[in-house]
Amino acid sequence: MSTKDQWLLPEGIDQLLPPEAWRLECARRELLDLFSCWGYDLIIPPLIEYLESLLTGTGNDLDLQTFKVTDQLTGRMMGLRADMTPQAARIDAHPLQRSEPTRLCYLGTVLHTRNDGFGGSRSPLQVGAELFGHAGVESDVEIITLLLESLQLLLIPDIHIDLGHVGIFRGLARDAGLSAQQENELFEALQRKAVPEIEEMLKLFVGDAGQRQRLAALADLNGDRSVLQRAREQLAGASEPVLAALDNLGAIAALIEQRAGKETLYFDLAELRGYRYQTGMVFAVFVPGCGQEIARGGRYDAIGKVFGRSRPATGFSTDLRELMQLSKRSFVHNRGAIFAPAGEDEDLTSAVTALRQSGERVVRALPGQAGAAVEMGCDRLLVNQQGQWVVKPV
Repeated sequence: MSTKDQWLLPEGIDQLLPPEAWRLECARRELLDLFSCWGYDLIIPPLIEYLESLLTGTGNDLDLQTFKVTDQLTGRMMGLRADMTPQAARIDAHPLQRSEPTRLCYLGTVLHTRNDGFGGSRSPLQVGAELFGHAGVESDVEIITLLLESLQLLLIPDIHIDLGHVGIFRGLARDAGLSAQQENELFEALQRKAVPEIEEMLKLFVGDAGQRQRLAALADLNGDRSVLQRAREQLAGASEPVLAALDNLGAIAALIEQRAGKETLYFDLAELRGYRYQTGMVFAVFVPGCGQEIARGGRYDAIGKVFGRSRPATGFSTDLRELMQLSKRSFVHNRGAIFAPAGEDEDLTSAVTALRQSGERVVRALPGQAGAAVEMGCDRLLVNQQGQWVVKPV
């Protein structure tokens, strides 16, 4: 890199400049206050950990996204976090070790070796909430409604929620006796809604016609609330775990509609984000104009097992930087500033201190500086009138 290019940042690594940085900081504070009102305790996990801790549970899918370094003290491999969910699970399992339900929230930068899409960031500002220690639908619904309230706080319009359940496909695959490789191949085809490919696979993999029909039906089981009834009809004859998963999804949907009925719910029984680590309900939030989800989450019971303490768990995460691009709120940090003259006059210093303590933004001039009040972003002046320091418009 030439000397003239040394100011450039790596591709996908972001920085925020004023006033956008203050706008995001104001949103961050309000979101954390909201989480606190719901009883969620803030955690600040380390940016770097031993690799085996980061690549557990949800982390197994993040191996290629994780920057890896060697610890010069121990020789062990370490990773820069690509997702804070495994860290929250580790904190619940060991430092806290509570028997009661534990609510944790976090907000911090994660790093990815590659972006998720064209022009995407490799340094998202991940914000999320996790609820450990409760397996009922009420905790799943609490997580979803907290996310919805967070998006409403940011004034993000036209929210659509997609709901699914990994237990449905997982149970049908088990009913059909699919091998791990067959299950994975069929899963990939279902994500693409590649119906002809799905049908060919099922002819090769599954001998029972009823099991083939039920697995093939997943590709078309998407849409509004009526999908759940159609699923009960088309998946009739499936094993108890499949029907229980469908009932679980219906109970979650009913409770969401009761608590936040104005939001638009969609259902897609073949859309299985995080399939390899999720254990129950999964969801994603979409808005018009965005090709990818703006938030995601679901149930991932037993994520803490690798840390020696398996507990039910459910949560969500999103990228605050992306949300702020969609937000309709201004989050104005201040209403202007006061430009104070240079000098060491005791009364001047006292006046500046008093203004700052009252919440005013005061910028003191530096001797010989270029630019005056307007150039420094100030709309008022601190001037001496008859021995008194007073604030006047520019």
